[in-house]
Amino acid sequence: MTFYDELIKHDWDTEENSIFNKTDRDVRIALSKERCTPEDFKALISPAAEPFLREMAKKAEELTLRRYGRTIQMYIPLYVSNHCSNSCVYCGFNCHNKIHRVKLEVDQVMEEIEVLKRWGFRHLLLVSGEAPRLTDADYYEKIVKAVRPHFAQISLEVQPLLTEEYARLVDAGISYVCVYQETYNERTYPDFHPRGQKANFRFRLETPDRCGTAGVNKIGIGALLGLQNWRTDSFFTALHLRYMERTHWRTKYSISLPRLRPHVGSFMPKDPISDRQMAQLICAYRIFDPEVDISLSTRESAEFRDMAMRIGVTTMSAASSTEPGGYASAPHKELEQFVINDGRSVEEMAVAIRAKGYEPVWKDWDEWM
Repeated sequence: MTFYDELIKHDWDTEENSIFNKTDRDVRIALSKERCTPEDFKALISPAAEPFLREMAKKAEELTLRRYGRTIQMYIPLYVSNHCSNSCVYCGFNCHNKIHRVKLEVDQVMEEIEVLKRWGFRHLLLVSGEAPRLTDADYYEKIVKAVRPHFAQISLEVQPLLTEEYARLVDAGISYVCVYQETYNERTYPDFHPRGQKANFRFRLETPDRCGTAGVNKIGIGALLGLQNWRTDSFFTALHLRYMERTHWRTKYSISLPRLRPHVGSFMPKDPISDRQMAQLICAYRIFDPEVDISLSTRESAEFRDMAMRIGVTTMSAASSTEPGGYASAPHKELEQFVINDGRSVEEMAVAIRAKGYEPVWKDWDEWM
């Protein structure tokens, strides 16, 4: 059994109507509980909860401080390739987009690593477009083994792999895998993913299960906010999280909240989420699961990220580039996956975190000690 077997028991439209039918009383009940159910989470993300944002933020902050203290875990993404065989309508790496394609070899990756080490990062996220013929498990294994001596934690955000491939990468040095479903609406999923391996909804959905089986220490999930109704996709993300914690209980988990950003192409969000709604969602995730890591990237503005430290976010990137080779060499905007929103330097980000009364943490643990 995988999460797909549980997902098909839930009708998208029925769950969406349920969220919009939640009442003030449902919200108050959810806020009074020590442990929320998925039904409670619906109430916390519903329109009925919007007047309760102050109370939600207070509870979210208390839960976060109790579990994580006043710390913000820092990481940086390193894009190793923008080759992609998918045609996702919302992504700058879409195989139909006329952009210059780059795949970094090990020596080029190590040039990037020297810059990131000087900046103080000890948590590296390796990111790639999805082109299995060019960037397969063998390629990632080679890169991971090369960078492993330089980082305490190495994460991976690439195309879905097989269980045995994840197991190999765990042996090579990977401790954390991020894979985002983008949307949990199987009916409309093909509209956004018409071509490539990513068009296989079920194979992608079952990737976290394969990661858990392979012994990945930490797994990140999430939906791309703006493709569909953000409340409904977030409910299914929470349902997925609860399933994973129950099924692969030795594993740690992270939730990411990526909002659609400008990119090469003309796709516009169908259901954009406002800053206030984004704050509501972060609070709802924290109240739903006090243990889960909540990550917020440079897709968000500096002002929003500074505020989000207080309501549940525990992990952030800084000085990010979304193009291959974006640190050691001059930037080439035509290589980007999307345009970042918070362009502060590493030093500026550290100062901002401390100004809010928090401490930037560059190293979580040594997976290989």
